[in-house]
Amino acid sequence: MTHFRIATYNVNSIRSRLPIVTAWLAEHRPDVLCLQETKVGDDQFPVAAFREAGYEILFRGAKQYNGVAIASLQKPEAVLHGLTDGGPADEDRLIAAVFNGIPVVNTYVPQGRERETTHFAYKLAWFNRLRAFFARTYTPEAPLIWCGDLNVAPEPIDVHDPKRLLGHVCFTPEVWKAFADLRTWGLIDLFRRHHPTEPGRYTFYDYRVPNAIKRGLGWRIDHILATAPLAEKSLRCEIDLNPRLVEKPSDHTILFADLAIEG
Repeated sequence: MTHFRIATYNVNSIRSRLPIVTAWLAEHRPDVLCLQETKVGDDQFPVAAFREAGYEILFRGAKQYNGVAIASLQKPEAVLHGLTDGGPADEDRLIAAVFNGIPVVNTYVPQGRERETTHFAYKLAWFNRLRAFFARTYTPEAPLIWCGDLNVAPEPIDVHDPKRLLGHVCFTPEVWKAFADLRTWGLIDLFRRHHPTEPGRYTFYDYRVPNAIKRGLGWRIDHILATAPLAEKSLRCEIDLNPRLVEKPSDHTILFADLAIEG
């Protein structure tokens, strides 16, 4: 069996957070690191920094908004950009490839803004489109990882104040249902597999909340999910708070998982 480490991080601008990313790569050497909200056009992506760190890099983005990337120790295979159903491809929200024989889908799910807007309807539809993408492209009987900033806190223990936050576009019944419906295709939340009832573990701490980390005022909206054949081989899934504690951090931090795979 071989050890395989995958991580996900909403960087909230790759150029602003590049020192944090390269330091984490050097210390932890994940096989795959999925990034969201890179917020940079493809012609300005800092490719050289990843190659100097010993990583291949895939990316698709635009200036100021969205953007996804995957750094990997191995050369990626079967690369896909965007949804493939004939609707808006949203290539800056979905990137997928195969690493060590494992398909990895990295997404930055639309946030939704406000429940009464078309942006929220688009978010719900996006979950449905993504489920159809999985059904067209993969099989739940084979290894697959889906990760990224999914903009959903699925359970009350995934937010610091479930009563007050109920109705937020990332913590509301419509989004819970869309996320649950997608998961019925055959995806298991690796963090909850290893921490089924543990509250107070979050991946996002709002900049606008004073001393949010010390006060425990966060959300768990970044996730790593896997199909059953791979979830059974997961060794652990943890949140690393250190990237959120350094100078000039993203408002998110890094989630990673270790798996034992054949090869």
